Amino acid sequence: MSGPEAPAVAFGAPVLSARIRVQPEDFRVDEIDAFEASGEGEHLLLTVEKRGMNTGFVAGAVARWAGVPEVAVGFAGLKDRHAVTVQRFSVQLPGRDAPDLATLEQDGLRVLAQARHRRKLSRGALDGNRFAIVLRGVVGERGDIEARLAQIAARGVPNAFGEQRFGHGGGNVGKAIAMFAQGPRGKRMGREQRSMLLSAARSALFNRVLAMRVADGSWDHGIDGEVWVLAGSRSVFGPEPWSDALAQRLAAFDIHPSGPLWGRGSLRSEGACHALEQAALDDDTSLSLRDGLERAGLEQERRALRVQAGALSWEWLDATSLRVSFSLPPGSYATAVLDQLGLVEDAAGFAGAGR
Repeated sequence: MSGPEAPAVAFGAPVLSARIRVQPEDFRVDEIDAFEASGEGEHLLLTVEKRGMNTGFVAGAVARWAGVPEVAVGFAGLKDRHAVTVQRFSVQLPGRDAPDLATLEQDGLRVLAQARHRRKLSRGALDGNRFAIVLRGVVGERGDIEARLAQIAARGVPNAFGEQRFGHGGGNVGKAIAMFAQGPRGKRMGREQRSMLLSAARSALFNRVLAMRVADGSWDHGIDGEVWVLAGSRSVFGPEPWSDALAQRLAAFDIHPSGPLWGRGSLRSEGACHALEQAALDDDTSLSLRDGLERAGLEQERRALRVQAGALSWEWLDATSLRVSFSLPPGSYATAVLDQLGLVEDAAGFAGAGR
């Protein structure tokens, strides 16, 4: 695989081959809530466990159960169908009680908790996700696999956008270029598809910069002219001279080096960092994507190049089955961790391993 959807491998040769999602229970995702329910208000927060259903399907089921339009239902993040996931939904029920919860539950969907809240649950309103992923049919030396997992725990992983951001065969990048074409050659897109293609274009450019930083070994430490991202936020600062204080914060995963999410305006980076980002994005495809994103009105932003796999642990279930558990912040992909282990095939035929 090549292109922006290719994994940015930081730790050397693969140490295993394996399969994921042999059954939905092999891929479990639990949202980490960003807040506690207020206990009052016109919205009902439902914590649900779903199996074999995507988030949109459950949102529709909640709307029908409550007798409201789907726009009255909120959720913080999209979750995979081929998995067991726990996430919250909100549904607006002003001035009335909720229907019987038993009429919402069905095979593969059960309600774990409910509470009233003042506001609709908005996209991104979570602190992250906890993953418990079983790799089956593992081929590889156990010692090498565990040493690689220890490396990941100690250093984090490149914070790449996953394959699912780019569509089947990475086709969303080509569609974005077609959409950006000026004049009669430009393809008109609906609002939702346009948003998806803008995201794919930005993600492709970020992954190109990240791949160059992985290639030169600088993805997890700063270079001259670096812009830093505060962990767990979109706040950035720098460039500023290297110091012991920066070194300590970097080692503690309090800050991360960053790469551009392209848009209008100048790159914030300077010096060697600026030169590297320009070089990574100087080919014809990148220039087309850059121009299209600028004309679409997006502004320059930054994203962390490194992500910490929090509370990483592993357990051998048998000689060829390995369960790996970890947490990631919002917007980061489980594939970013799995790609550092080796060749992981998705048995469900689903592109990507969730975020």
